[in-house]
Amino acid sequence: MSRFTGETAILTGASRGIGLGIAERLVAEGARVVITGRNPESLEEAVAHLGGPAHALGVPGRADDPDHQDDVIRRTLETFGSLDLLVNNTGINPTYGPVVQMDLGAARKIVEVNCIAALSWVQKVHAASMKEYGGAIVNVSSLSSVRAAPNIGFYGASKAMLNSLTELLAVELGPGTRVNGVAPAVVKTRFAAALYEGREDEARQAYPLKRLGEPEDVGSVVAFLLSDEAGWLTGQTVIIDGGVSLTVAE
Repeated sequence: MSRFTGETAILTGASRGIGLGIAERLVAEGARVVITGRNPESLEEAVAHLGGPAHALGVPGRADDPDHQDDVIRRTLETFGSLDLLVNNTGINPTYGPVVQMDLGAARKIVEVNCIAALSWVQKVHAASMKEYGGAIVNVSSLSSVRAAPNIGFYGASKAMLNSLTELLAVELGPGTRVNGVAPAVVKTRFAAALYEGREDEARQAYPLKRLGEPEDVGSVVAFLLSDEAGWLTGQTVIIDGGVSLTVAE
């Protein structure tokens, strides 16, 4: 398929895991991708994996750094000549445990990275290109945004805020730019390892499809939402969870 031939996507937090899985799918369908992450070596490896400079550019930095955001957008336009798609994938969760006991400094940082940075990326991409030429945006949320998730509760709360931003931005940026989201359950990545490592067989039993997610499970849905095939879809956050939200939580 070549749904994205001639189009360029920025993907934050895409040197590995879900972000890299999305980038793989977009490149396979003809897109050029600009990926960000904090580790330069990991980004270099990811760019090589994606096919090299003709297909991908890696720009290291923190997703919540405004100067980094400006640099990524500038280099995207200089390198590939367009900026058509944005995937806000960066998310952090530096704490694990009850919300009532969590450090409030950590809570503020989670909101800064998971929500405010995502909004900043949208604002800047819109001003640089999408206001004039249109485009499509996907925000990567989490099943924990719509279903209570003990021990990662504030991460879920931040993603619930991201869901709300997705709806607001869809209203504000239409008709030229569509904004949607995805809310995965547990996907087998390093980020989510604490939720399944050492007990994967047990964890997958709660899922009607009897397996945890893989990055490509998210990548295929994100690609659809970014494509013209989803041309009458905006403001939605699609749950990707192997059916686990249909089960009764213990």
